[in-house]
Order: sequence, then structure tokens, then C-alpha cells
Amino acid sequence: MNNPIEQLHQLFHDEWEARLRFDPLFATSTGDRRYNHCLPRVREADYAAYQAALGSLRMRLEDIPREALPAEEQLNYDIWQRLIDNERREMELGGYRLPLSKMWGYHLAFAECYLNMPFDTVADYERYIDRLNAFPQYVQDQSELMREGLRRGFVPPRVILEGVDAAMEAQVVAEAEESMLYQPFLSFPAALEEAERERLRAAGQAAIQGAVVPGYKAGMEFLLAEYLPAARESIAAAELPDGLEFYTHRIRYFTSLALTPQEVHQTGLEEVRRIRAEMEAVKKKVAFSGSFRQFIEFLRSDPRFYAQTAEQLLEKTALVLKRMDGELPRLFKTLPRLPYGIRAIPDYSAPGNTAAYYFPGPGDGSRAGVYYVNTYDLPSRPLYEIEALSLHEAVPGHHLQIALQQELANLPLFRRFSGFTSFVEGWALYAERLGLESGFYQDAYSDFGRLSYEMWRACRLVVDTGMHALGWSRAQAIEFMLDNTSSTLLNITNEVDRYIAWPGQALAYKIGELKIRQLRQRAETALGARFDLRQFHDVVLLQGAVPLDVLENMIEAYIRDESGATHFK
Repeated sequence: MNNPIEQLHQLFHDEWEARLRFDPLFATSTGDRRYNHCLPRVREADYAAYQAALGSLRMRLEDIPREALPAEEQLNYDIWQRLIDNERREMELGGYRLPLSKMWGYHLAFAECYLNMPFDTVADYERYIDRLNAFPQYVQDQSELMREGLRRGFVPPRVILEGVDAAMEAQVVAEAEESMLYQPFLSFPAALEEAERERLRAAGQAAIQGAVVPGYKAGMEFLLAEYLPAARESIAAAELPDGLEFYTHRIRYFTSLALTPQEVHQTGLEEVRRIRAEMEAVKKKVAFSGSFRQFIEFLRSDPRFYAQTAEQLLEKTALVLKRMDGELPRLFKTLPRLPYGIRAIPDYSAPGNTAAYYFPGPGDGSRAGVYYVNTYDLPSRPLYEIEALSLHEAVPGHHLQIALQQELANLPLFRRFSGFTSFVEGWALYAERLGLESGFYQDAYSDFGRLSYEMWRACRLVVDTGMHALGWSRAQAIEFMLDNTSSTLLNITNEVDRYIAWPGQALAYKIGELKIRQLRQRAETALGARFDLRQFHDVVLLQGAVPLDVLENMIEAYIRDESGATHFK
């Protein structure tokens, strides 16, 4: 095979197949059904083998002459190289050895694995039952991995494990029918005969009682007897093996830019000052006479700002998004075909979870994307934050961008189903601001909620770098967030614990949004009356989630094309 394009795409294919084999749950999420019967093997040896496989694939890239490729294939070449190099370095530094926290982990992901799986045929159900029966081995592998992590110095902060046992215990049911994982057996396709349904129900019950429940019991026993007692009281990623190098890599991994902790921290402080001035202006607008801290306490405590029932919170959320649905064609030329729905975060994970999150649909279009809203502890869920939160998680934020990316048939599979966090989260934060151009935030308190969410992301730059590289305590981070956002103590505590559990990830939002806003301003200034917002959004979105420096090159090319100025640099 001498054709460089064919060589490149064969390499993409081989790496994609290796990735799906290594992570069957990821395969399922893309709509590939071949591995729906199994779960990943995640022991130290499995990671070593996968890392070696990626190394061999990466060496093959050196044999493909980049200069012989057309421009679009050079872009594929560069993005694949960045993704593989990032992943290999991440594994070299050992981040996979900390796989468990109260916000995420195998115990939460497995409990919802059925949501990505098809249930159209007998074979679909049988694959699912096989996956349920594989759970004890999966738990054993996870426990072995964490034991090895402890031996190598990858010791988790204690605070991120608090509540994990309760989430596991919620899956230890007395009857199989009480398990979330039994949901697929409550209804069947019409074509399945009753005898077949009974057989599948019985097999599902046996798998839950004989594999899932014992698996969760074993996981809980390991957690309580070995993992939690070994956890550390400190929180900094810098205290892990090669900790500062690990954290600096995480900044690059999640922002796609070469930034130091100090640079990110300073950017955060500058953004906090800017946004604080805008928040003070809103306080003045509503004629609140007290201090800023008193205004925040008023927002946190006045009943008018909180739903009385979970249904009320969900209904208000749905109304906001239905209004935004009607605005989308004015902002975008290209929209995804896949719809989205709204659900409450499950009770077993809600107490330790964030205010909301988005769960993408599988790549085959068989299920909608889902916007999950936290209805636990309603006095911690202010209504004035609904607009910003919903625009971020659903449309025009995560759902619009991720569903559209999955539908870009002209891109290789690795670009449709992966990408760079700073683009994904930066876009979603940029999407919150699009509400200003679409008739949202008319209520001053809702606009304050928008500013508070933007402030929240600015504070992340300060507290994430503060805790992981600059010696900040958890209490110091919480206090900084309390001083500068209107979020409630529960939300702030859960968020700070999330940053502790996931070093560097929280930096992607503000860094990405600042770059997208900067590039839009550059295009508006250069093109003047020729600037078309819908066209700009096509340029940003129709290459998928690219690194921020690549996005900058794309926008500069767009400006050159639209202006006809061949001298533009």
C-alpha cells in the first residue's frame, strides 16, 4: 500500500479497532454493537499492552509523508497525532490508576450502561445479559488496578471517595426487579414471543442476582476495607508521583495549549475581577442596598428563587429549552438531526453529583441525547441559573455540538467520537453567552445567574491550579467560590471535590470560551458588514472538536476567504 492517503486511513482504522477492543463500553457509545457482550479489562497489564499497541501505531505514522497529503488529510494526520500523543503520555504518567470517585467511576457508569445499548432483538438481550455476568470480573480488575495504584503511590484524596459506598450499596438490591439494570426487561419488542420474553427475564434476573449484586458487594468491601483506609488527607495532584509534571500535562491535555499553572491562575484572577464588576452592576440594577456577600446570601436563601418540587424544576428547564429550540435557526445554518430529552439525575448518584450534565446519544442515532438535571436538595438548585445551565448542557451547547459532530460523515470515526475538551467545554460556555443574543436573561436575577456561571468557570482557573499546584487547601477553594459566585454551599462543595478528583479538566471551560470569543471578535472586526454569525458557527463546528490552535488557524483561513485579502496573517 503506497498511497499515503490509503496508508493514513488504514492507520486510523487499525487504531480505532484497537480502541474499541480495549474499551467495549466506548464501542457501545459509538453505536458499534460488536462488543456489547463484554466489559473492559483494566488491569495494569491491560493498560501496558494497550500503551504498547498505541506506540506501534504511532511509529507507523512516521512512515507516511505528511507533505504528500492534501490539506484535509494533513489536518486528520495532525489531530490524530495530537490525540495519540496525549493519550500515551497520560498513560505514562499513570492517571488511569485513580479510577474511582463519588462523581464518576465504574460503579456509576455500569449502572447506566443499558442506556446506550439497543434492545431490538433476542441477540441484543443476550449480549446485555453476558455483559451483566461479566461484572464481577470487571470489579475484580478495577480493585487490582487500584491496589497496584496504591503500591505505586497513586493514593486518592479521601474526600473524593466519601459517598461512593452509598452509591454502590444502592445497587445491592434484594430483588432483581428493583435494579435499574432490570429496566430493559420491563418491555420487549412486539416481535418477541412470550416464551422468549420469559426466558430472557429469567436470565436477566439471574445475572443481576448472581453477578451484579455480588459484584457491587465485592466492590464495596474493597473500598471500605482497603481503599478508603489508605486514602490521603491531602488533595494536590502535585503530591502524586511526578506530580507537577502530571498536572502540567493535564493542563495541556485538557486545554490543548502549552500553559503553566501560574499563567492559568493569573488568567483566572483577571477574569474574576472583570466578571465581579458586571455582577456588582446587576446588584445595583435591582437596587439591593447591602454588601455583595449579603446579596449572595439573599439569593441563596430567598424562597422565590427555588422550586418547590422536582417536577417544577424540570418543567421550568423544559420551557427554557423549548424557547431556545425556536431560536436555533437564526443562529446556525447546520443543526443536528438527533433530538434530546430531559431527565432527573438518578437518586443513587444525585447527592454527590453536579447540578446537571449531558449524556450523548450513541453514534447510531438509536437514542436521543439526554440532559440530566439534579433535583436532589431543591434549596440548592436556584431557578435563576436554569437558563445558563440549560443552554450550556443542551442547546446550543453540548447536545448541539456533540450530536452534530457525530453526524459529520466526512470525518474519520476518531474525529466524530473524540476530540479536545477545551473545544467541547469552551463551546458550551460560549453557548451560554449566545442567550444574550436570543432574548434570554431578560430578568436581572437570571442575568446574574449567567454571570455567576461565567464567574464559576473563571474561579475554576484559580482554585484548580491553586489546589493542585500552588498549595491551596480545600477550605480555601470553597471559601473563594463562596465569595465570588451565587452557587449554594452544596453545589460549591461538590464542584470543588470534582476538581480534586479530576485535576485540570475544569480549566478547559474558560480557556476554550475565551479563545472562541477572541476568534469571533477577530472575525467581526476583520469582516465588518460581511460577518455572518451563522457562517462563523459553521466554520467553528463542522470540523468537530479540534485543538484551540487549530481552530485559530481555521478562523484565520475563513477570514482570508471571506475578505479576499491574500495578505492577511
